[in-house]
Amino acid sequence: MKNKRVWIFLGLIVLVVVLNARFGWSRLLTDPASLPALRSALKDHFFLALLLYMAITTVGCVLLALPGVTFAIAAGLLFGPVWGTLACALAATVGACAAFLAGRYFLKDAVKPMLERSPLLRRLLFEGAGKSDVYLLMVTRLVPLFPYNLQNFAYGVTDIRFSRYTLYSGLFMLPGTAIYTVAAAGVTDAEHRVPYLIFAVVLFAAVMLFSLFLKRRVLREP
Repeated sequence: MKNKRVWIFLGLIVLVVVLNARFGWSRLLTDPASLPALRSALKDHFFLALLLYMAITTVGCVLLALPGVTFAIAAGLLFGPVWGTLACALAATVGACAAFLAGRYFLKDAVKPMLERSPLLRRLLFEGAGKSDVYLLMVTRLVPLFPYNLQNFAYGVTDIRFSRYTLYSGLFMLPGTAIYTVAAAGVTDAEHRVPYLIFAVVLFAAVMLFSLFLKRRVLREP
């Protein structure tokens, strides 16, 4: 039964990859040549475009393992700093939740042994090191200890509650999302370019400094 669940999930991934290769869904957001047409469509169908973007981003990040940065930049270019940040953050959170549920109900036996090979990940994810779920999510979302896409599946095999995972994942992914969406919006918005780029640079510096502090603290822990 457990192996059957893994094969079902892998089959879904293969299906989405094949359909994406056939219809080129991900290229709508990753190919710069498509951006002018998308901007034109936004004028008449803004909220429909938001929903389409979020659907593509969710599928692209979870099943196709495409870089989330690409979708964040696309959101800033298409929707501006506010709507772009909200749309990308919500889509990333939905994608993270989908991967979490896949890890918990389909891939637990496949993912957990891989994580336990790393002493650091075993201590953080399974032994807990006496830390709360909030601390754990803050560290792994802000510090690149292991790949982001793997994180979402990895949390599914831990004891963390789905509600807490959803809330704090969305919260701690928000700063990184805003950096790229606001910076991308600043590149195309000549009127607000300077304040947008300054905001993105300051936020980037703050996140990096806090990440370095967290990383040193985690690596020093026994």
